[in-house]
Amino acid sequence: MSQPHRAGSVAIVGRPNVGKSTLLNLLVGQKISITSRKPQTTRNRITGILTRANAQLVFVDTPGFQTEHRSVLNRHMNRSVSQSVKDVEVIVWVIEALKFDARDAALLKLLSDDIPVVLAINKIDRVKDKRELLPFMAQMSGRRAFAAIIPLSAERDKDVEPLVREMEKLLPEGPRMYEEDEVTTLPERFLAAELVREKLFRLLGDELPYSTAVEMERFETVGELRRIYVAILVDKANQKPIIIGAKGEKLKEISTRARKEMEQLFGGKVYLEVWVRVRSGWADDEAVLKRIGIDL
Repeated sequence: MSQPHRAGSVAIVGRPNVGKSTLLNLLVGQKISITSRKPQTTRNRITGILTRANAQLVFVDTPGFQTEHRSVLNRHMNRSVSQSVKDVEVIVWVIEALKFDARDAALLKLLSDDIPVVLAINKIDRVKDKRELLPFMAQMSGRRAFAAIIPLSAERDKDVEPLVREMEKLLPEGPRMYEEDEVTTLPERFLAAELVREKLFRLLGDELPYSTAVEMERFETVGELRRIYVAILVDKANQKPIIIGAKGEKLKEISTRARKEMEQLFGGKVYLEVWVRVRSGWADDEAVLKRIGIDL
């Protein structure tokens, strides 16, 4: 007797820097969500699709829920998390192995008792004494009833299969919602802007990336060539030369790395032009936030 086909949406939630985007990319088998060792890289809800023989899982990678910043942008990000955990069939709550703090506790309060929650304990590869994991898992199981608790490393493919099996069990029976070869609902222009923004997080200092945004000016497809023009927005004039660098070398490195990843993602040649523009207070400017793809 064949198994029934299951399909539904899964929210991936967690505080900043627990590895949600890395997990999403691994689940769908392609980089659709930018990653960085710096916390709170993701600003939008990112949708990824995993299609299997008997199930289709539609993932929503949410921004990291945080309690410290109060700009319009950060209020939107927290609201995005709050909404996501109400609109899905399953929630995957990602925490870091052996670590639970006030930010995790604040997010736990948002999780509905009516939606099954799978607890993914990430970064177990960084735990030297694996015997510490069992009491930590017991401690977490006392905080709420979980559908399953899965220890894993989101950087290792073999650890993800048990998580996928648990999620499949919790989905309702139903047909596929997307074609078999689709991995994301995001448009190419959004993905291109995100790749530029990722390079800001990876190539600049600890604080500056949070004061930047990437605005897509033009995105044109001419045959197999994509012509992409983006502006990096900074909050203060003295931040602009830092991004440009001596003789333009830093901006060139940002552009080159982003272009190469775009060509790999899109499967074709990319002409990329990037410049830096000062836009004070952009994180509190709703018009700017809408232009850079933030749904308010």
